[in-house]
Amino acid sequence: MKKASGLTRRRLLAPLLDLPAWPLRAPAQPASTATKLRVVASFSILADIAKQVGGSDVEVTALVGPNSDAHVFQPSPADARSLADADLVLVNGLGFEGWMDRLVSASGYRGRIVVASEGIVPRRLDGGLDPHAWQDLSNGQRYAANLRDAIAKARPSSERGIGERAERYIGQLQALDHDVRARFDALPRAQRRIITTHDAFGYFGAAYGVEFLAAQGVSTDSEPSAAAVARLIDQIRHAQVRAVFVENITDPRLAQRIAHEGGVTVGGRLYSDALSEPGTEADTYHKLFATNALKISTALG
Repeated sequence: MKKASGLTRRRLLAPLLDLPAWPLRAPAQPASTATKLRVVASFSILADIAKQVGGSDVEVTALVGPNSDAHVFQPSPADARSLADADLVLVNGLGFEGWMDRLVSASGYRGRIVVASEGIVPRRLDGGLDPHAWQDLSNGQRYAANLRDAIAKARPSSERGIGERAERYIGQLQALDHDVRARFDALPRAQRRIITTHDAFGYFGAAYGVEFLAAQGVSTDSEPSAAAVARLIDQIRHAQVRAVFVENITDPRLAQRIAHEGGVTVGGRLYSDALSEPGTEADTYHKLFATNALKISTALG
């Protein structure tokens, strides 16, 4: 999928729109996928969790693909057709997909819409909700459980297999969560401070004791002010900020400028709101989290 805005080692942490209404017609399904539950997920991280839980019982499509920014995503007619053909639609919720209501209306979809973040206590920021709840692995486990229940309800004949896959997957996330916590607990709290492009890691910070500073708020749909950038540069110089990270969904030039003027290194690329391309270092939710945790802890250490 085309990016919505400009501008992927070893086993990690082991054991660690306004849209017009189109006439929509469902295409004939290939024999190999006709019996699968057709699932459309709003973005790539959610799509991967659905694949891990649903396995061979689902055919999953992500509207916002790898390395793409859901905050500024503009749905196309093809996206409306994908939604119209779906048996189940998955969204993050918490205000993340501001374009979804218009897309659902344009597509004519009348099926169930599953909110993956249901039951999570959201982080509040400046009077709004922070939608990036998947950046805490305990929340990721809730996502998996919610999708397990929704997919099993839609495919009751496969409920046992779906439940077994979900149990294994949630166990893997629990083990990774344990390893990530141990990794950060080994670092002095005073030096756990870094800068990212936008405020996507608040849940990560709260869960693992890392302070994240950002030039932009929880959304990337507006440019940061010169005053906000100047404050970050000043914080680098006076608050023991160890590194600045670029994100896979944003233009790296802002982070590079902040790092240069603050006199610190760019610690690498983090994966905030999207997976990396298939076959690369963060092409699943589990690998995304392990990769981010390793890069952040290495920079802080």
